[in-house]
Amino acid sequence: QVQLVESGGGLVQPGGSLRLSCAASGRSFTIYNLGWYRQAPGKERESVATITSGGNTNYADSVKGRFTISRDNVKKTVYLQMNRLRPEDTAVYFCNAVPVLGPWGQGTQVTVSS
Repeated sequence: QVQLVESGGGLVQPGGSLRLSCAASGRSFTIYNLGWYRQAPGKERESVATITSGGNTNYADSVKGRFTISRDNVKKTVYLQMNRLRPEDTAVYFCNAVPVLGPWGQGTQVTVSS
């Protein structure tokens, strides 16, 4: 299991970009598949992007072509580059293993608004 701390969220206008970071501790980072999840107000948490230990990626249809997930096994960090952001991307973003292991962190708030 890993300990994860998300950062990089903020307020951005529609069409803008943000880069989220998830810093991990422990050696489990290199062996687990990882993912970014988000939860919008009044909605359930959903998976938006995953990356395997080998670097293969998958995306939810709603973000495909706009978001890019990557990982740095030396820095033990997973990133989410978010481009062409839309108001419906507004949510708290979390990272975790895939499937989920251990507790959820506090996440980082992303707000897309004019």
